[in-house]
Amino acid sequence: MSSESPRAGKRKKGAAATQAREFSAGGVVVRGDQVVTIVPTRRAADGSRVLALPKGHVDPGESPVQAAEREVREETGILAEPVCELGESRYWYRRDGRTIGKTVSFFLFAHLGGDTDDHDDEVEEVRWLSLKDAQKQLSHTAEREMVTLALAQLDKDR
Repeated sequence: MSSESPRAGKRKKGAAATQAREFSAGGVVVRGDQVVTIVPTRRAADGSRVLALPKGHVDPGESPVQAAEREVREETGILAEPVCELGESRYWYRRDGRTIGKTVSFFLFAHLGGDTDDHDDEVEEVRWLSLKDAQKQLSHTAEREMVTLALAQLDKDR
């Protein structure tokens, strides 16, 4: 008798070949009671604008915190110092007929300086929002949760 779960036999032949994994890292950059957010040029599946935290792929030889710091700088023009890891978000999405499993490690950052006009061409707009507004306005639940974790960490440090 097999110890596999009933669902294990239901996988279509070749299904594993259509699945991929992606690893990204992002930042919750805080300045006072504000957090930096971006409006990427890429729209949501329904065509609407997205309000997000800066994040992107971890390059070979790069740690997640290094990737988060680089992505913050590239996507927002902000220089920031890592404070601590906040957590991970995990989700699945489809692209070009493939199922992609994505893990994003988020870090809390302290704002050091920079110019929000100095962002890359993947970003339409950089906005500073109050942490409380970001908890409600960010497009993705996982990112709203990261702002909540950042607030908890900031309250603990005060």
